[in-house]
Amino acid sequence: MADTSPLALAKELLAILDRDEGRLKRIDRFIQGRHDDPYMPPQADDEYKLLAKRAVSNWMPLLIGTPAQALYVDGFRPGATDTSGLPQDSSSKSPAWSHWRRSRMNARQAAIYRGALGFGHSFVLTEKTKKGVISKGLSAMKTAALYEDPANDDDPYAALTITAKPKGDARGKARLFDARHEYAVTFKSASDLDSVRVVGKKLHGSAECPVTRFAAQVDLEGRTLGVVEPMIPLQNRINQTIFDLLVAQTYTSHEVRYATGMAPPLQVEYLDEDGNITSDPALAVDARPKLGPDGNPLPAKINHNARRFLFAEDPDVRFGSLPAGPITPLIESVDMSIRHWAAISQTPPHHMLGQIANLSAEALDAAEISLSRKIAEFRSLFGESWERVFRIAAEMEGDTTAQDDYSGEVQWRDMESRSLAQSADALGKLAEQLGIPKRGLWKRVPGITQSEYEDWEELAEDEDSVAQLANALKRATPPTSSAPASADREAVAA
Repeated sequence: MADTSPLALAKELLAILDRDEGRLKRIDRFIQGRHDDPYMPPQADDEYKLLAKRAVSNWMPLLIGTPAQALYVDGFRPGATDTSGLPQDSSSKSPAWSHWRRSRMNARQAAIYRGALGFGHSFVLTEKTKKGVISKGLSAMKTAALYEDPANDDDPYAALTITAKPKGDARGKARLFDARHEYAVTFKSASDLDSVRVVGKKLHGSAECPVTRFAAQVDLEGRTLGVVEPMIPLQNRINQTIFDLLVAQTYTSHEVRYATGMAPPLQVEYLDEDGNITSDPALAVDARPKLGPDGNPLPAKINHNARRFLFAEDPDVRFGSLPAGPITPLIESVDMSIRHWAAISQTPPHHMLGQIANLSAEALDAAEISLSRKIAEFRSLFGESWERVFRIAAEMEGDTTAQDDYSGEVQWRDMESRSLAQSADALGKLAEQLGIPKRGLWKRVPGITQSEYEDWEELAEDEDSVAQLANALKRATPPTSSAPASADREAVAA
């Protein structure tokens, strides 16, 4: 039977972090723009190396940012009911959304998505603090979790996150979580498992491990994969093509002039009366060609530009020029690689090439349908993770109903680019032609926030209350009789 003691779990999790460190650091290096050097000759000089640095075109932030900018949780709709049988409050005053606001997730959620998209997974820790129950994101480079079935389980049975790395004689620190307790862990190095120590223990307030995994993609082997690692070979190919383009642009894209049958002028050094080399030609009594380290005369530098003419006294001297080399094939190769990138990464080509002229709305929708499907997949995966976070937070806050709420769901903001007039027209048709309740369509108004939605509900309730009061007063007031007035008119007429 496997050892599940806190010390054994800490060693296993630190070993996982040590094993994955090289792979995750390489992914992080590519995200930051520190890519592999393109191929160059072994004797390449400093100019070649400078061109290699300038050849880096970092597409990785676009690869992460394009789907991440369409992921924004805007609300949470509980699915459970309270003891009276009524649905729970889904407003920001509910415990679930109060926990969200307390954790400042409106701003912090983006880092969690970007970490998951970049490395394949990230984590969220839910814990009790003096301010209440809050959640915060954890990096995949510092956090690892263990699952009985990593492909299908949402609940890890243990997780560890490093809070301080070893530095000099100071030991590293980490926090270990299992189903009931939190442990303080110290270590000298992630690779030195004999130095691992468990030095503290306390209850964390949940019946499950309070660390939740946000995975961009999980296969049936339990392996997570982000959007960066599969694109590294293609990124290197683009960098190599751009490097070749810069080299061709620098050395062969210009016309080269040449001369044949003419010896270049030589560098001269002057000698004084004692035969010593002098830098003052006025003191020189003799001159001789200056020799290089190999004993051969050194040619003098020729100051030649477009304003100077070349001429020679020897009639056998011939002048000519070499034509410039073409760079169009290299430019076409860069465009082809970018199109391959767009197809493999499901990124619309106009996001990368900037070619959106003369495209109809239907063509733009067709170009972005692949990206929309990818975003829908991420929303489904991350939504399940957020629902677990809300259940754990409810359990720590003592909400027994919400902690077992497996039918609640997060609400994603509609980030599609549509005008307000188009949306209003579509929502109006849904209400009139299909009979959908108008309040049920409020959430689909583009750009509406949870607070604005709640204000609309309160205003609508106030208007309903005023209308009901007016109807009640109207029903309670008896109609005035018109008989006495008609009798008076008859008497006057008589």
